[in-house]
Amino acid sequence: MVSKAHPLSQLKGSIKISKKLQEFMSLIGQSQVFKDGEELFLKMMGIEVSGMQIQRVSECYGEHIESRQQAYIEEGESAPAIADKENDTVYIEADGGMIFTREEGWKEMKVGRIFAQKDCIQIQDKRNEIIKSQYVCHLGNHEGFLKKLECYADDYKKKVCIADGATWIWNWVESAYPEAIQILDFYHAVEKLGHYASFQITDQSDRKCWLDKQKKCLMKNKVNEIVDRLAMETGRTPEAEKARNDAIRYYRNNLKRMQYKTFKKLGYMIGSGPIESAHRNVVQQRLKLSGQKWSIKGAQRIVNLRAYQKSSRWNEVVEIIKMAA
Repeated sequence: MVSKAHPLSQLKGSIKISKKLQEFMSLIGQSQVFKDGEELFLKMMGIEVSGMQIQRVSECYGEHIESRQQAYIEEGESAPAIADKENDTVYIEADGGMIFTREEGWKEMKVGRIFAQKDCIQIQDKRNEIIKSQYVCHLGNHEGFLKKLECYADDYKKKVCIADGATWIWNWVESAYPEAIQILDFYHAVEKLGHYASFQITDQSDRKCWLDKQKKCLMKNKVNEIVDRLAMETGRTPEAEKARNDAIRYYRNNLKRMQYKTFKKLGYMIGSGPIESAHRNVVQQRLKLSGQKWSIKGAQRIVNLRAYQKSSRWNEVVEIIKMAA
């Protein structure tokens, strides 16, 4: 229990813990295993706070965030802007990853990341850093996730969507944002060819040489040439034949999204690394630690807090706490 004698414990409001302490508990709850939070409080602040208290407070305000996001949807409101809605080019990326839940076992956590071109800063020769992003997460079907994501994406005039070949993502983009630039992640495109080559070309050196040649073709907008060559070949094994057909189908379905020379010339990114990084930083580093089993509601509440913290929106969490406490 929090000591009543401690100056942070004002014993006011519905949760009976000071607003500042609730903020600390929520901040630690979204970043640390609840049990580990007990030790942090004892060592850094000299007070005893149980892991269960940290969990309850954190989930309380994670649920407040969920209610706020549902209000965005129901009232047709937009989330706070991250860039100039008329003039800045904004990237929208989305993908899913699995976490383990008590009720349904492995379940997909969908993550969206929105960031502006102007916030992609080159820090090394081949390395960029995105200095500001907004994240939205949803543990459930893609319809619920997309309703949340649209509250963040709708109002930007210059949109670039980068994704892998997931049909639900491209169907959504085509329907909701037909004017957006659509880019198939370059590395997923190469991966399809690599999978085919792993079955078709036995010599490792020859396989690398062939794959390098295909990459150069991709970067020259010669996707049709690759498809034509694949169509003329025959897989040397059933596995190779299946991989060949998969690659042909994948490329034909995404031809307009694979004009990489054009995209690069226009200054656009062509990789989905930012959303893969988002999964690691927002979801996996907190929700996929060893031995963790989440309730569906608990996972959603904690990832809500974490998304706000990673989006530099913690001041909004503080305001929620002040209003609720």
